[in-house]
This record gives sequence, structure tokens and C-alpha cells, in this order.
Amino acid sequence: MALGSAFRIFERRGVVISGLQWTMECRYASGGGNVADKVTKSEAKWREQLTDEQYEVCREKGTERPFSGEYCDSKDEGVYRCVCCGNELFNSEAKYDSGTGWPSFTQPIRKEGIRSESDMSTGTARTEVLCSRCDSHLGHVFQDGPAPTGQRYCMNSTSLDFQKKSDS
Repeated sequence: MALGSAFRIFERRGVVISGLQWTMECRYASGGGNVADKVTKSEAKWREQLTDEQYEVCREKGTERPFSGEYCDSKDEGVYRCVCCGNELFNSEAKYDSGTGWPSFTQPIRKEGIRSESDMSTGTARTEVLCSRCDSHLGHVFQDGPAPTGQRYCMNSTSLDFQKKSDS
């Protein structure tokens, strides 16, 4: 399993918690000591956890209508997490108004927090963005964004959960 040069797998095990089978893959960043557990659940468990719209977008690779998402126009400061597993994905400082109708970001918090795959589902070559922890569909990344990255991470609000920065 290729995880990139920054990661080594130390352990992979299946765990049963209250009848729920989870597979955890422990990864340690070289020099950092951070641990991220790979989350896998049955489709029945995902359906139980998510709303119908979240399930369609996150598990079936759907797309919400443009300008309909909760976070499209949000200017609040904080962190956007995966709605399925809580993985930190994007910081509000990287969010900008792309005019496309979906929340857009110049970069993820950590490159290891997301993964990408080629997507030809519409007949056009695109790059799909998925959560690296639970493989949920988040949206797509395009090479037409602003500086400094030139990238536009175009995400579905439905796939995100926002944690507002505390005022304290």
C-alpha cells in the first residue's frame, strides 16, 4: 500500500466495537508522531450515521446544487472537517469566493488529510478529492485557483462540518 514517503504503516488491525467492524490503520508522520486511524464502516452504518443528502454526496460521489450549500458564502473563522469522520481538511484562512457556487479553498490543512483520484464520470478529466481517513467524496480540485497555489479545491458543503474558532 503506497502512502507516500512521509508515512510508514506500523500496524493494521480490525477492531469490533459494539458489533461494528472498524479497520484501523495507524500511521505515524516521520518526525511528527501524529496518528490517524483509517475509518471503514459498512454501507448500513454509513446510512445510519449520515442524512440522505450526506450519504449521496459522500458515499455515492454525488454533488450538491451550486449556491445551495451551507458554507458557500460563510466568512466565519475556523476549521472545516469531514462530516463522516471528523478529519481536519481545510482552514477558513484558505477559503475564498470562486464564484462557482461551492466552498472553495486554495489548499488543505495537510496534504496527508486528503487524497485524489482521476474522475472521468462526466466524460471530462477531473481530479476527485477524497478524505484520506474514510474515503468520503469531498469534491474536486482544479488548476485555476488564485496564488499562492493556483489550485481551487471545490468542495461540497454537505461533505463538510464546520468548527467555528472560539472567541476566547
